Amino acid sequence: MIAALNDLIDAVERTPDDEIDVAAVAHAHGTTEHHLRRMFSSLAGMPIAEYVRRRRMTLAAADVAESSGDLLAIAVRYGYGSTEAFARAFRSVHGVGPSEARRDGGPFRSQQQLRFRLTVEGSTPMHVRLIERPALRLVGHATRVPLIHEGVNPHIQEHIARIPMEEHVRLKALGDTEPAGILQVTDDIEQDSAEGSELTYLHGVAISDDVDAPDDLDAIAVPAGSWAVFTSDGPHPKALQDMWAATAAEWFPSNPWRLRPGPSIVAVLEHDAAFTHARCELWLPVERA
Repeated sequence: MIAALNDLIDAVERTPDDEIDVAAVAHAHGTTEHHLRRMFSSLAGMPIAEYVRRRRMTLAAADVAESSGDLLAIAVRYGYGSTEAFARAFRSVHGVGPSEARRDGGPFRSQQQLRFRLTVEGSTPMHVRLIERPALRLVGHATRVPLIHEGVNPHIQEHIARIPMEEHVRLKALGDTEPAGILQVTDDIEQDSAEGSELTYLHGVAISDDVDAPDDLDAIAVPAGSWAVFTSDGPHPKALQDMWAATAAEWFPSNPWRLRPGPSIVAVLEHDAAFTHARCELWLPVERA
């Protein structure tokens, strides 16, 4: 995985004017595009596409500043078919257009070349179990919300607050399989997991695949497969979010498993009255690497 991530970085430097074939890099390293994109985003803190844009505009800045050549030629050199498209990308990174930057000598914002190295320090205890589960369905109340990596997601809070208390009781009675209890489910998330990108959030329970669910509930069908189940215990939601980050930084690079497409599930096992401290299980769909 570390070699695959660094190959992506090298491809950006080799071909600044061409699209990066993430699927081909993943295939060459025996993994999947889905897993590679998710790991890159988790470890780099940005999607691959965002890194490519920032890095190319960093390289382009030198050409803009050091030459008086045609801006269209520079645009084409970095994969843009028009000066307008190039100027928009340039401004999004540097805050000024290329003509202004050339005239004033900047300012320029540099994206340094990334390099991934595996350093497993064990700073986060990893309590994990690997289990096989039959097909199941996740049923409850779903909505679309923006992804927020740190802190409480107010959009999810608002969604949960709108669900009547008696509906929580009803959902608990419906759940008949693991993961048990009321679940926090994220699905349809972009492979790059960019901050602010939309995902489906479902507040509900797990039921057996052969059980009929009420028609008024949203449902997510989950095929049979393997799951890595991580346990976190501490301040909520920080302990859970730290655990989620540690799966990418420590566990996946050290173990022969990779993410497969499917929903991520959080089961809250225990929490205090104010919900500031909780013990949770994080269920991630996985397959052998």
